Amino acid sequence: MKEPLSYKAPIVIIGAGGIVNDAHLPAYQLAGFDVAGIYDVDKDKAHATAQQFNIPLVFDSMEDIVRLKLSPVVYDIAVPASAMMKVLEYLPAGSAVLMQKPMGNNYAEAKAILQYAREKQLVAAVNFQLRYAPFITAARKLIQQGALGQLCDIEINVNVFTPWHLWTFLYESPRVEILYHSIHYIDLVRWFLGNPAGVYAKTVKHPEMDQLASVRSNIIMDYGDLVRANILTNHCHQFGLEQQQSWIKLEGTQGAVKIEMGLLMNYPHGVADQFKYITRTGNEPGQWKTLAVEGSWFPHAFIGSMEQVMQAAAGNIPKPDNSVEDCIYTMACVEAAYRSSERGGVGLKDIM
Repeated sequence: MKEPLSYKAPIVIIGAGGIVNDAHLPAYQLAGFDVAGIYDVDKDKAHATAQQFNIPLVFDSMEDIVRLKLSPVVYDIAVPASAMMKVLEYLPAGSAVLMQKPMGNNYAEAKAILQYAREKQLVAAVNFQLRYAPFITAARKLIQQGALGQLCDIEINVNVFTPWHLWTFLYESPRVEILYHSIHYIDLVRWFLGNPAGVYAKTVKHPEMDQLASVRSNIIMDYGDLVRANILTNHCHQFGLEQQQSWIKLEGTQGAVKIEMGLLMNYPHGVADQFKYITRTGNEPGQWKTLAVEGSWFPHAFIGSMEQVMQAAAGNIPKPDNSVEDCIYTMACVEAAYRSSERGGVGLKDIM
């Protein structure tokens, strides 16, 4: 049984969109976190969310939040990337903050957020919550136990139909698929392997989704000659569930894990996750086994990212695992992916 947190600061949520209602607040209820209040520029949305989740305070403005001088408190900021810095500027120095990903629209904005967090001495983290999904925790445990041997291959393959219309702000964004989706997988690969030497990528539109900047991506993260890390995503598979897939494969010299992420299939309803693993004994290949894992990406992973901020704010750990100091490297990888996509590969004219 997991030990209870020694410190649970009240949470003030800024933003009342779908991710807050579908993941943040259900996760906080599961964890027993206290949500003290909520604010959204759309007051009707804020009141509706407060009523649904029994949140005692609905703030009329950011000024009202700051005026109350709530302390100690963790600010959970779930707004589009373009609004992140504006919100941060309201918060008192030394505040504990969990920012919804991405950390800005691009690397330049991410650096500005990082610098601001340093200057204001914020306990600041980014909500790359896939790191804390129960099936990822289970996989890390197997790796730490040595069950897979030397981790040498990571592949993430997503072939689904994503209802992008649920996030209307994305239709105005110059960057979509990598910045708002594959960023999770880039961060996850970093979580397992550290920072890559470089990134190769191509991200593209789809003929029937051409109002969006991109909806499909191929990403290779370069870890030298002995490790392979590939991310392949297609959000445009409109041909039913039968051939949809959404999995993470972690392969080592002595075993492998394959995780079926059910959340992304038939989204937002999802299907069941599945965790399978195999370990080799001597020269014997072994047998694939199924491991029962309690909880999923939504909402359970959101407990872990908030827990990191709470523990750091309490002084129980030096800084969150998902601190802005760490997540700036995820944003650098995202930037590298977009630059690689724009520059393209080696042309045949350069060969022939």
